[in-house]
Amino acid sequence: MSIPEYIFKAYDIRGVYPDEINETIAYMIAQAFTELTSGGRILLGRDVRISGPSLANSIAQGLSDAGAEVFDAGVVPTPVLYLGVVENGFDGGIQVTASHNPPEWNGFKLVLANGETVSSGAGMELLKEIVKSGKIKKKTSATRTVKKIDVITPYINKIKQMIHLKRRVRVAIDFSNGATCNVGKKLLEEIGCEIVSINDKPDGTFPGHLPEPNSETLKDLSKLVSTNNFEFGAGLDGDGDRAVIVDDKGRILDGDIALAVLISMSGIRGKVVYDVSSSSCLERIIGEKGCEPVLSRVGRAFMLRKVREVNAVIGAEKSNHFYFSELYGFDDGLFAVAKFAELISMSNKPLSYFLDNLPKYYSSPIISVDVPEHLKNKVMEKISTRMKGLSENVIEIDGVKAYFSDGWILIRPSNTMPQIKYTVEAKDSSTLQEFLRLADSLIKQSVTDLLRE
Repeated sequence: MSIPEYIFKAYDIRGVYPDEINETIAYMIAQAFTELTSGGRILLGRDVRISGPSLANSIAQGLSDAGAEVFDAGVVPTPVLYLGVVENGFDGGIQVTASHNPPEWNGFKLVLANGETVSSGAGMELLKEIVKSGKIKKKTSATRTVKKIDVITPYINKIKQMIHLKRRVRVAIDFSNGATCNVGKKLLEEIGCEIVSINDKPDGTFPGHLPEPNSETLKDLSKLVSTNNFEFGAGLDGDGDRAVIVDDKGRILDGDIALAVLISMSGIRGKVVYDVSSSSCLERIIGEKGCEPVLSRVGRAFMLRKVREVNAVIGAEKSNHFYFSELYGFDDGLFAVAKFAELISMSNKPLSYFLDNLPKYYSSPIISVDVPEHLKNKVMEKISTRMKGLSENVIEIDGVKAYFSDGWILIRPSNTMPQIKYTVEAKDSSTLQEFLRLADSLIKQSVTDLLRE
């Protein structure tokens, strides 16, 4: 069958079900994955999407037919699967999820024995080559039983050993009807949080809002926190590897700013990894608190690799992935919430105090422009050429980041969607608006020029 190449992203595999991702493709991916793990013991999990059970069944069949031993964890947050792979000595793991994408999407996150992500430059190209070759063959005719396994209980027990609240903390949580609904409530209550939750029933149609926590989808949570005297709030994404923090005044924090707050509240020392789209505010706080800044490409696989490579104590992306040395460098939304609860329980000042005392910059959210997948690279080439002629300095560690005397513009291709994203930062609001107009114009004009060629 014809397999669309664009489902193989930089650090996972995603597409619309069943047109781009289906049971046949799932089976082929599972069999190809065993070439990377040499068979072995594989941990399988999924999020709450409607297509999840059927795709997971095909993954299990493909793994079994290729001679692997399959352990099914059922519906679990993605970070729970990551931890389960490492702590139980599995040879690999597959999570059936499309993370924060709309409900009609699904896909696969693949990890190896040490939790390393199968990603661009780390196995994804080989996996894609094996799948597209169509040479995968059934290796065994023996009937194999998929074993059930509980990785949630050990996960909760581990977090409870690491997080210690000095007092109860009142927190409001938006679970986005995702995979963290059940485990999240149990974990946070058992560490000593007083929880009020919304969108807290697992539902793959995501009736509350799309499974991506952001300023639009978290309006109800923001109002709930600010009008009911909660100490903070948090919104989890569909598979639980991201957490958006909301302060006691209902303000929604980007991940880079949330990390700056966390560092301000804690006694963290060591290397801190942050992505290229992060605010200059975070870099200043890292330096002021005696930590060492380490810049990374945007994206889960690249951040995890960098956190591990430099032995960082913590890391975060603007998109609200938080990475923790205590969890082998993994990103974990629930652990991030638990960490904030712990720090707040130890402070006599509210979260808003630490936010209000950060250095002030004017920053935009991450804005997406739809660009056909096959045009993304050529569009970025045109943008790079134009940016170099406009700015004082350009770095291309991930997309194009152009520095000006009064701020910066970052334009980069999405690793998971047919989009190009941009974000800007400036020293004043009028310059911020100028940068936003320039970034939007650069992308759209480059697309127009390519379509005319």
